[in-house]
Amino acid sequence: MTTTISLATRTSAPTLKRSPSPWMRIALRTLRNIPALIGFLLIVAFFFTALFANFLAPYSYDKQDLDNIEKPPSAQHWLGTDSLGRDMLSRLIYGARSSAFVVLLVTVVNLALGIPLGAAAGYFGGWLENLIMRTTEILFAFPGLLFTFLIAATIRPAVLDWARSNGFADLARSGYLDYAVVIIALGFVGWAGLARFVRGQVLTVKEREYVIGARSIGVPTWRVIGRHILPNALAPIIVALSMGMGFIALSEGYLSYLGIGLQPPNPSWGNIAAENFGRYWRTFPQFLWLVFIPGLILTLIVLAFAFFGDALNEALDPELVD
Repeated sequence: MTTTISLATRTSAPTLKRSPSPWMRIALRTLRNIPALIGFLLIVAFFFTALFANFLAPYSYDKQDLDNIEKPPSAQHWLGTDSLGRDMLSRLIYGARSSAFVVLLVTVVNLALGIPLGAAAGYFGGWLENLIMRTTEILFAFPGLLFTFLIAATIRPAVLDWARSNGFADLARSGYLDYAVVIIALGFVGWAGLARFVRGQVLTVKEREYVIGARSIGVPTWRVIGRHILPNALAPIIVALSMGMGFIALSEGYLSYLGIGLQPPNPSWGNIAAENFGRYWRTFPQFLWLVFIPGLILTLIVLAFAFFGDALNEALDPELVD
């Protein structure tokens, strides 16, 4: 009888379901937001296109087809050709690679400068905080994009002259230095906002009990910052970075459109639109695939980062309950 009860009890015992991990809950909460889901898919497509541009593009970005100049979309050229006979679809695909490369490297620069300087300013305070924060205030005293334009327009001739005078003329002609100019200009301005943001998060976290307890038992300063403060300030930093990526893509497009960023034949959505706007802004339907589509793609990428970052901000809100 005892055995029967034991078996019955064991059989009828409820099965405990394993709850999803915190990161899985955050992902599900984020992707339940329809605009964020669309934005996430666009971001994935953006980086996938950038990574596999060589395989996805039907032609090289600078290959000319002189028999098909300024042709409308066709089976041979799905998005038509420009005034030099270059395939527009291929140039747009390689433009995604240029934009993604700049976005990732500028984000790395912002992380490398903004997080350590912001954490040091918030944790140590004193003269170090004053020095770092006064530097950021100088950078914020100028309109962000205008200051970026000024830096790019100033350093580009100097960088090219240095390359030519030091035996790197081929490098100057290759166009790779244009990427360096854009990354330096955007990184020089972008780290300041992240540093101020990180400083605010560190000031909030460093007075909590577990941080005070770690300091009281003699945990080294670098370990307190790296293992107790920054991980607990990570969520808002992730949100700031995700939303900032869209601004970086937009800024790269602006710089290239104005002629102080990536230069032709290097493909950029900005310089593709700039090359064709003056020639075709009154001409339809050429305007559609030569100017409107590059601008539309850039707009969609910026909105994708904005929607995804906004939803991520809500998903990481500790006061939000499912």
